[in-house]
Amino acid sequence: MPKKKKDTEETMVEEVTEETAEAAEETAAQTAPEAEPETNPFEEKYNAEHDALLRLAAEYDNFRKRTIKEKEASYGNGKADAVVKMLPVYDNLERALNQETTDAAYKKGVEMTMTELVKIFTALGVEIFGDVGDVFDPNLHNAVMHVENEELPENSLAAVFQKGFKVGDKVVRFAMVQVAN
Repeated sequence: MPKKKKDTEETMVEEVTEETAEAAEETAAQTAPEAEPETNPFEEKYNAEHDALLRLAAEYDNFRKRTIKEKEASYGNGKADAVVKMLPVYDNLERALNQETTDAAYKKGVEMTMTELVKIFTALGVEIFGDVGDVFDPNLHNAVMHVENEELPENSLAAVFQKGFKVGDKVVRFAMVQVAN
């Protein structure tokens, strides 16, 4: 029996010494200062300069793209302004064509002038819209009157008082119309 008691004591001593060793290691690890990685001042300066240059390159690229977009927009706006200034001429020629006249040469001259003006508009990319029978679109048409007419489909244009004009996606003048039903 004494042998068993000795074995038990030895096991207990071993357990206690293992626990104390682990605890000592933990406290040593906690109290020991952590080793800081060495930083090279030249590497820090290089990284800072590299970041600054990347930001500068990105800013320049954004500036270049914004300038191109503004240049294209200014060309489109200039073209739209020129078309707006020519619209009274178009309206007057259209009124002259709708007037009754006995002078065939006069009527032919007005028709030729109107044809040339429409060719110029087409070359500039101007779309003329607003014909009787088209479907009413509030994004393109300005409804100034409403009429009940069972012969015409619902939300269709019954009369067009003034044609509409678009340059690309930009509406430069809405069509002034009368809507049916």
